[in-house]
Amino acid sequence: MTVRPLRRSDAATWQRLRRDGADWLAPWEATLPPGAGVPPASYGQMVRILRRRARAGAGYAFAIEVEGQMVGQVTVNAVTGGSAQSASLGYWIGPGHAGRGITPTAVALVADHLLDVMDLHRLEVAVRPENVASLRVVAKLGLEEVGLAREYLHIAGRWCDHRVFQVVADDRPGRLLARVLETS
Repeated sequence: MTVRPLRRSDAATWQRLRRDGADWLAPWEATLPPGAGVPPASYGQMVRILRRRARAGAGYAFAIEVEGQMVGQVTVNAVTGGSAQSASLGYWIGPGHAGRGITPTAVALVADHLLDVMDLHRLEVAVRPENVASLRVVAKLGLEEVGLAREYLHIAGRWCDHRVFQVVADDRPGRLLARVLETS
């Protein structure tokens, strides 16, 4: 299992994963509220937007690969420098690969890179309280719960509460990948 930057050549696989996993992903899928703009019209447009954000240091998108095949994605949003040095992480995986420890490993790899190489101080993951699979991911990572954010994100067409978890670089006795491997 590995993570790598999302590529234009991932288009067919990304679209197949999203189509085949539509029912699995829909309850957790971020949506734009009315009047907030239009989502990218194509995979290519989405990748161009993500690359622009990466060049600006504002966010990054990584493909999760297993045996050379893309199976999901980890996205880094809201990268903030200055006195905050923080970012928010989101992730998804195709239903055929869920429950195998792939997602926590991928998130740990990205988080360790952000904390160790990019010198971020704090990472946040927000999870809907009903998303049992995603709650297992943050548990395997050993993230600290910091509270409930009411109506935090627009998901599946409505504003939804999220439980917020964090890891602070100073509180990591070991890398997150080591934590995941210990719990697997």
